[in-house]
Amino acid sequence: MFDHIKVLIVDDEISIRKLLEFYLKKHFTVIAKKNGKEAKDWIEEGNLPTVIVADLNMPEMDGYALMDYVRGNSKYDGIPLMILSANESSSDRIRCFKAGADDYVIKPFNPEELYYRIFNKMKRINNI
Repeated sequence: MFDHIKVLIVDDEISIRKLLEFYLKKHFTVIAKKNGKEAKDWIEEGNLPTVIVADLNMPEMDGYALMDYVRGNSKYDGIPLMILSANESSSDRIRCFKAGADDYVIKPFNPEELYYRIFNKMKRINNI
């Protein structure tokens, strides 16, 4: 277990949050928030995730705004940011990559695949 890896899950769908918490907590420390505003507030309280996995379409503060916040602050710029979305269009993926997303996974997804995407990113940046 790599409990020093803090994965911040940001998704308004409780079923997605619960699935990811259940699967990823076997390997990492998992923090789940229901929208970008909750995630931003949590970060601003002094918490620093190792990686962020965020949905795009959420109330209050969507994934695009969260990406802008994270990538707009040099203190957080090195945090890998993965998008987990039902939006399948190439234009959505390109918009996210232009905004600084490191990965884009389309729902429905396999949690084991997501785990390995996170694991491999962490391995490359020497957090594992």
